[in-house]
Amino acid sequence: MRRSRSLLLALAAAVITAGLTLVAVSPASAAATTASFAKVSDWGSGWQGEYTITNGGSSAINGWQVEFTLPAGTSAGSYWDSLLTQSGQRYTFRNREYNGTIAPGATVKFGFVGSGPGSPSACLLNGASCTGGTTPPPTTTPPPAGTTPVAKNGQLRVCGKQLCNAQGKPIQLRGMSTHGLQWYANCVNDASLNVLANEWNADVLRISMYIQEGGYETDPAGFTAKVHDYIEKATARGMYAIVDWHMLSPGDPNFNLARARTFFTEIANRHKNKTNILYEIANEPSDVHWSSIKSYADQLIPVIRAQDPDGVVLVGTEDWSSLGASGDGQGVARILANPVNASNIMYTFHFYAASHDDYYLNTFRDAIAKLPMFVTEFGTQTASGDGGNNFGQAQRYLDLMAQNKVSWVNWNFSDDFRTGAVFTTGTCAAGAYSGTSRLKEAGVWIRDRIRTADDF
Repeated sequence: MRRSRSLLLALAAAVITAGLTLVAVSPASAAATTASFAKVSDWGSGWQGEYTITNGGSSAINGWQVEFTLPAGTSAGSYWDSLLTQSGQRYTFRNREYNGTIAPGATVKFGFVGSGPGSPSACLLNGASCTGGTTPPPTTTPPPAGTTPVAKNGQLRVCGKQLCNAQGKPIQLRGMSTHGLQWYANCVNDASLNVLANEWNADVLRISMYIQEGGYETDPAGFTAKVHDYIEKATARGMYAIVDWHMLSPGDPNFNLARARTFFTEIANRHKNKTNILYEIANEPSDVHWSSIKSYADQLIPVIRAQDPDGVVLVGTEDWSSLGASGDGQGVARILANPVNASNIMYTFHFYAASHDDYYLNTFRDAIAKLPMFVTEFGTQTASGDGGNNFGQAQRYLDLMAQNKVSWVNWNFSDDFRTGAVFTTGTCAAGAYSGTSRLKEAGVWIRDRIRTADDF
């Protein structure tokens, strides 16, 4: 029922006249602005979590941030409708450009994939309790800033012929490549990656996803999900992640161009706001001229750039990424005469010390002086990844790379029976990755050299 202002004033005057005291009453508190969490699905090995942010106030929210802690053994992986940063077990999600404004009474949702048994705790929404209280709940102490390779270096870029960090300083990354995910995914897990990041002090993980040979083409969604997961695991440990499109046979990358467009669109879109992703778009082209490799790169790189304008792209070279050394030896000259039509790219070189003699080393030395180079795969054995180790020749390559700040990744982080796998057979099933007792001779050798990190 509506009453006129004059009637209300008359009533107030009557009360005062009667000797009573009026007490001012504050309007009822606005409904709380909250961020509520729910596990909307659970499939045993993982779950999907969802936050609903509700604006219970009387004015619009312009920009939101939800942060929470996950217990040890639990982690957040793929996510959507938000931007993610992480410090130890503390996760911070922020709005995207399209969902930052929440009108009074409206809601916004974002989600992520979790693994492990725990759930979020100590949640804050824009600095206040997610339940609508005014006192923030206690938070865990994050690890010291700047201790991981990504924290120290940030978004990488190519400056001249060097790989440089966010401050423009040339740096050298050192790390390991997985074996094929269709064979040795059990060797890449939280325990082994903790050892790689914290004991080996690795800067980079190369995620090697074969296309044929029982790989991506047999289950595109499944293998893409594996790559998403490994990217998140590398990110959680402050390592860089090379997404390796491991095309091998057939050797013409154009054979898989349509698949590559689909895959890299999803990968780049999902992870474009991270600063630790590098894209290796053609593992080892073979039996194909440089002009075909360049044509492939010129078509695929814009697909990546449309999603992620900043990520460094790594382009394979002729004759199994030997810069043509396994062919006529003119690969460097052909690249110089007809380079890929893109910026922020590097060319790759692969070597196996027991097979690739001084002719290959000198080809590589010539390339370093003229092109931005990244060694995304090498071994101390023969080109098959087997046979005896030639540590002396391998060290000559490593010395050259150290002198010129060329980053490198060793093949491979598995317990395959071949000499080039760092772990002895059965290590991954046993889950015994720490120390050196389960390492092969090549594993001990490469571990020592990864541990001598670059001066970032």
